[in-house]
Amino acid sequence: MSGKEQGNIQVYRKKWNFNIGIIIFGIIFIYLVVTILTYTTAKHVSAYEVREGSIFRDNAYTGLVLREETVVNAEADGYINYFVPEGSKVGKKTNVYSLSSQKLDLSSGQATEEEQQQSVSAEERQMILQQTQSFSENFQNSRFEETYTFKESVENVLSSSSSQSKQTQLASLIQSGAEGVTAYSAADDGIVVYSVDGYEGITAEQVTADMLSRADYKSTEFTDNTKVKAGDAAYKLVTGEEWTVVIVLNEEMAQELADTSSVQVRFSKDSETATGSLSIYNTEDKDVNLGFITFNESMVRYVGERFLDIQLVLEDESGLKIPKSSVVEQEFYTVPQDYITQGGDSSQSGVLVQTDANTTTFEEAKVYYRDNETGMVYLNADAFEEGTVLVKPDSSETYSMSEKGTLHGVFNINKGYAEFKQVQILSENEEYYIVESGSDYGLTNYDHIALDGSEIREDEIIF
Repeated sequence: MSGKEQGNIQVYRKKWNFNIGIIIFGIIFIYLVVTILTYTTAKHVSAYEVREGSIFRDNAYTGLVLREETVVNAEADGYINYFVPEGSKVGKKTNVYSLSSQKLDLSSGQATEEEQQQSVSAEERQMILQQTQSFSENFQNSRFEETYTFKESVENVLSSSSSQSKQTQLASLIQSGAEGVTAYSAADDGIVVYSVDGYEGITAEQVTADMLSRADYKSTEFTDNTKVKAGDAAYKLVTGEEWTVVIVLNEEMAQELADTSSVQVRFSKDSETATGSLSIYNTEDKDVNLGFITFNESMVRYVGERFLDIQLVLEDESGLKIPKSSVVEQEFYTVPQDYITQGGDSSQSGVLVQTDANTTTFEEAKVYYRDNETGMVYLNADAFEEGTVLVKPDSSETYSMSEKGTLHGVFNINKGYAEFKQVQILSENEEYYIVESGSDYGLTNYDHIALDGSEIREDEIIF
């Protein structure tokens, strides 16, 4: 090859190719960097989801029960047997017990022990379960004697399952004129109880704090085929529907309930509730506050109890449950609601602001709360200067914005920015408020709010 031919060789510059993928990757990378920087430098807000809930506050007491009750004594010597189970309502002509010169064998024709256990009704099983649970929850070593009372109560429930058969046999003995067996009817109308404790006939004026301590309390239970003498206690008859539970109140609770005429009570024995009238008296001897809670219902349910474990339901409020940390207090201008209007074709509410003697300008103004009692609405204090003059629509009346009011509220962050929502507080405990639900300007279930409202401002963007 000649030198001339070698000199014709030329080097071509490589053509640059446009790569759209690199550009898109670069844009995405820059976006991610900016987003990360924005997120790391922005103020972060913890959210709380609003849910329905309740706040329950109660105080537990052991109360002494007072009733209209009379001890009925045996009319002769003999072995006593009872016709009706405890808690039964009887009339004057109802046979309550019988006396016989010898012990009566009422086992014939009755079911075996296994059959009796199988024949116990669901109600009797539930009663035994409730008594066992109450005894277990409230047992104290210092009151071990209650174990025997509990044992006798359970035995009474079990024995009542065969009471119908026993009543039939006793009635047959009486009708057949069995020698030495005599039936005795009730002394009055009432509820029969087969125990005495010496507290029968005690009046409210005679109650002392020592009685509620149960230190020397003893109860005597009556059972079938027990030997009695004429004049011995045979049974007890409760003759009135009204009954009272007496409790000891500390000074703080006595002050809190001083102006309360009625209270709701929950009974630990069966978790039933009832409302009773409340009276508080101070005993002069030991300066103790005694609370007397009187009921006109449910007496028969606890007719065999001298002491009852109860809770005073002092607060039981339901609504929307929110943390206390989310609630803030904020100032607003208060304006008569007649000054609120709609501007032009807009559906937004606002006010007419006077710019000079004859000119007004419509400015949007969000209503944060409307007080129907005073007729005033609450507007954002940061949206207007103090002294701004408003003109009443279709009128020459004016109003100068100067008066302010405060609202309790939280910041709703559902839309990604902070929006103040007024709350009506119904109840509280150490950590939470219960607030009203269904308010036009308040919260709804499942709203998201700022957990700490102290650092948030209206319309602030929330990350």
